[in-house]
Amino acid sequence: MSVIISALNESAVIGSLVARIRELYPDFEIIVVNDGSEDETARVALEAGAFVYSHPYTIGNGAAVKSGIRIASGEILVLMDGDGQHRPEDIPRLLQYLPEFDMVVGARCRCQQTNWWRAAGNRVFNCLASYVTRFEVQDLTSGFRAVKSETAKDFLNLLPNTYSYPTTITLAALHSGRSLKYEPINVLKRRTGKSGIRCVEDGIRFLLILMKVCTLFAPLRVFLPTSIAMFLTGLGCNLWTFLTAGRFNNMGALFLTTSVLIFMLGLISEQISQMRFDRSARP
Repeated sequence: MSVIISALNESAVIGSLVARIRELYPDFEIIVVNDGSEDETARVALEAGAFVYSHPYTIGNGAAVKSGIRIASGEILVLMDGDGQHRPEDIPRLLQYLPEFDMVVGARCRCQQTNWWRAAGNRVFNCLASYVTRFEVQDLTSGFRAVKSETAKDFLNLLPNTYSYPTTITLAALHSGRSLKYEPINVLKRRTGKSGIRCVEDGIRFLLILMKVCTLFAPLRVFLPTSIAMFLTGLGCNLWTFLTAGRFNNMGALFLTTSVLIFMLGLISEQISQMRFDRSARP
């Protein structure tokens, strides 16, 4: 069993977090990936009993998790944030469903979101992901999860270097037919510092990444509604001008033609996506 903790300038809390995990689960491998911290995060984690792997400079939260997955030796990986919000006492609640499930995610309730805009944004992202995967996604961005090592390493090349790695690994697991389970958890408030996530900049960037990931895994679920919307717009436009002026118009024809092109692009993207995953699947 390996616990992977990504940390950036968390010297105030990382020591107590590692010590608590070591106290509760002395047989676990604890890996702290220091993502180019400018404080004493690496030293404090090492003294607390963790194996520390350091990036020479800050690459990203997702990159830190990927480094931890590469060097972990356990068959089950527990992914946690290094800010002290995840409770080590909740780890058995995730592990109880393994190996029956391939991945178990700690789902936060909406009342525990620190900001209303973040709660609203996560709600939108959860709904979009649920539509794409046809599975009820309860917490798309949770960084607290337990996953089989084989499953995590299968999708390692797809994970981004940023905060959106939970989104990618969740959609990848569901798209490939892996089983996923959500377990309600309570998270703690940050004791020091503040989140590095910015509302507008990271929100827009995360939405673009989510759309890109959705298009990667289930492109027709994205292209088809767009095509239908364009088709209905063109049909309505032509119907209106035919009833009022007895003719069709160029704008309606443009919408109808565009809807066909988008639909065909969706079909091609669906085939490319399927071939990509067929080639990357293990024998």
